Amino acid sequence: MRLASFVSTTLGKLVESGIGFISTGPFGSQLHAHDYVDDGVPVVMPQQLGDNQINTDGIARITEADRDRLKRHIMREGDIVFSRRGDVTRRAYISAEQSGWLCGTGCLLVRLVHPDCDNRYLARFLGLHQTRNYLIQHAVGATMPNLNQGILASVPVTLPTRSEQKRIVDIACVYDDLIENNRRRIQLLEQAARLLYKEWFVHLRFPGHEHVKITNGVPDGWEKKMLGDLCKEIRESVSPDAFEPDTPYIGLEHIPRCSISLNEWGMAEQVTSSKHRFRENEILFGKIRPYFHKVGIAFVNGVASSDAIVIRPLSDFLKPLVLMTVSSDGFVAVTSQTMKEGSKMPRADWKQMQQYVVPLPPDGLLGMFNSVIEPIVQQLKVLSFHNRKLGTARDLLLPRLMNGTIPV
Repeated sequence: MRLASFVSTTLGKLVESGIGFISTGPFGSQLHAHDYVDDGVPVVMPQQLGDNQINTDGIARITEADRDRLKRHIMREGDIVFSRRGDVTRRAYISAEQSGWLCGTGCLLVRLVHPDCDNRYLARFLGLHQTRNYLIQHAVGATMPNLNQGILASVPVTLPTRSEQKRIVDIACVYDDLIENNRRRIQLLEQAARLLYKEWFVHLRFPGHEHVKITNGVPDGWEKKMLGDLCKEIRESVSPDAFEPDTPYIGLEHIPRCSISLNEWGMAEQVTSSKHRFRENEILFGKIRPYFHKVGIAFVNGVASSDAIVIRPLSDFLKPLVLMTVSSDGFVAVTSQTMKEGSKMPRADWKQMQQYVVPLPPDGLLGMFNSVIEPIVQQLKVLSFHNRKLGTARDLLLPRLMNGTIPV
């Protein structure tokens, strides 16, 4: 039973009755690769969008002059930007910090000023399971799903009163703040692990290094190994009918850039072709465009996209070193330089990857390294699962608040 007054409409009707628009980002002919600069105005592309958030890792930038040339695509606080192709459920609410950024090619921009609608509420409503399903079912395109302005305008929207919308947003923000706090802790832990690896294995400033001679680039007592001596690629192909529908599935879209925590995954019921099986504590390396730096450790058993290389350390003792090596900037850079040029997309080449030289310390020193990295990885897992539980609880609660099943 509904416990409040609700208005049922569509996104397009809301825009028509208020002030705003639904528009596409600039065409490719308006924004070229040579327009991008190292320092400038951020341009939000589909790959930057997630579940109501923007990932700024590797974000493209343009000059202020180009931003002004494309001023109709400049985003403001309160706008909502959608991915127009691929995963059409990706979207983000534009905050004050992101105001003035550009809506990029491949995106749709929703601008709405309406007395009956809190856009923070609207952004969350557009992320509900029912809305996601609507977008997926109505997207067009045989090979890649695509949205257009008409499809987005037709999305059903239900609005409680403005004051109730605000209270719903406030409740959701409690969960979001807890999740964001955990994300920051994850980032700090990963940064600490990367710095330790770089200090020991790149700069060779390990405990006692002052008294150790370096010969041919390796400290005395260390061994010069190739990556293939420490781990192996696993190609355990499995067909969709061979695993349970609730088996975790990690596609390239689930692997974050520049983070070793694989804390997002879908379910295998979405899979229609053969995939590669992976197990907890194995490492997934996104091989398409390896310079995207998509490398992480699995916290569950599951199946992965065939566009990910499954790496299994030869022993648990070697796992921290293998993880930190293959996720390091140096390894990703070398892999990107030696990748195979595919017909459409360049791919990492395991034959080249396994020849990467790794300095292997004596067991005692490696044990000291492991004693720092292993607790970090375990804490990353705990925080990741905590965030999934928080997100699940929030996502179960929000629809009930939004449809009036639970009073606000």
